[in-house]
Amino acid sequence: MMDISKLKPGLTIVQDGELYLVLDTVFNKQARGAMKVKAKVKNLRTGANVNLQWNGGSSVEDVHVDKIAVIYSYDAGSDLVFLDSNDYSPFEIPKERLEWEKNFLSDEGGLEVNIRSYEGEILDVILPDKVALKITECEQAVKGNTATSAQKTAVLETGFEVKVPLFIEEGEVILVNTNDGKYAGRA
Repeated sequence: MMDISKLKPGLTIVQDGELYLVLDTVFNKQARGAMKVKAKVKNLRTGANVNLQWNGGSSVEDVHVDKIAVIYSYDAGSDLVFLDSNDYSPFEIPKERLEWEKNFLSDEGGLEVNIRSYEGEILDVILPDKVALKITECEQAVKGNTATSAQKTAVLETGFEVKVPLFIEEGEVILVNTNDGKYAGRA
């Protein structure tokens, strides 16, 4: 058990039987009142972000979550297959658990990622901050009102759509931010 005053982003805790990753914390201490701690957390099993609150003096159970370095290998229909970087043992994760992540996993494979697991249960996949992907379809640039940063829609090799600047063309490889899915530059 850990005192709530030691709570910080990056820690993994158990609250009411659920595993949470702490994203942000706010400590509120007013004059004679008791300290209150608010935390924005991500449920590692469902992916939902929620807010939790505790009174000062409370404690939570902190747990150790393993991170396994893996390489994305291929799409096996209903599962995505990853290989352990050390011994190449396969990990199969159902596609429905990786709805957002599969937008950045190219059919060519080879992307190095981490899998977060707790007591043998695979929780999620941690992508790198930016991923290089090829543009397969792209609108033609239209000259005209470009006083602001004009953008057009491009379709990536994974089928994901992203807004790119007008000078980007079909066939180019671009960097995409995996946190928000936005264009981050040329690769």
